[in-house]
Amino acid sequence: MPWLQVRLAISPEQAETYEDALLDVGAVSVTFMDAEDQPIFEPDLGTTPLWTHTHLLALFEADTDPDNLVAHLELLTGGTLPTHQIERIEDQDWERSWMDNFQPMRFGRRLWIVPSWHAAPEPDAVNLLLDPGLAFGTGTHPTTALCLEWLDGQPLQNCSVLDFGCGSGILAIAALLLGAPRAVGTDIDPQALEASRDNASRNGIAAERFPVYLPAELPQAPADVVVANILAGPLVQLAPQITALVKPGGHLALSGILAEQADEVRAAYQDAFDLDPTASKDGWVRISGRRH
Repeated sequence: MPWLQVRLAISPEQAETYEDALLDVGAVSVTFMDAEDQPIFEPDLGTTPLWTHTHLLALFEADTDPDNLVAHLELLTGGTLPTHQIERIEDQDWERSWMDNFQPMRFGRRLWIVPSWHAAPEPDAVNLLLDPGLAFGTGTHPTTALCLEWLDGQPLQNCSVLDFGCGSGILAIAALLLGAPRAVGTDIDPQALEASRDNASRNGIAAERFPVYLPAELPQAPADVVVANILAGPLVQLAPQITALVKPGGHLALSGILAEQADEVRAAYQDAFDLDPTASKDGWVRISGRRH
């Protein structure tokens, strides 16, 4: 069925007031959205930060009267509404729409990420089957793409691989399909480990080729290739630990880094690695190198 959608342009300070007011006047859902593509990283524990310019979207039953709705909201909040837009939107098969928007993607020369409901565009290529699940990594984000492209260019035969912050397992599974005999994954989130196991099974990867661990359980065995697609802050903080997990002469790729954070991350690793030129994509970067 169709819906009446209200979009309000608010500041973080107004969020609670207008969220409560919208729910009080009958909104069936309220969603906060970034109005200006402003990333938020590493919030303090117990906080839920909002963007400087936030859009608050609320859905109402289709027969809701817009004029009465505005009048009630202004009465509840004690003033004129912020800049807003009210429109009727048609219902749709959201799952089908979402599936249609997730298409096979190519990374480097050999590697494709293919959702399970699509045929592989190049059946003889390296095809990694992956269904978007809990947003642990699907290849659509530039940081994941940068790491996949890097892995595609590595000679992984006879190499051990560690995926530090494995999420969906996409990087480790890609390395295995590209020729690595064994990979290890670690993540702080047990759900990520479960997603990694499921995705490995979907791609015919035996459990013994891709064991996954919580950080406290991770064997401290250095690997030939280490990939860490997390965030700049942890990459800097954990530099000694991550460095120790790379064999002398081994290779490292780091991502999850904004362009303006690149110098700080490079500085944390430059004493232990011969670093390659920084690679960039859509404002994000990858830092890679070979351990001394």
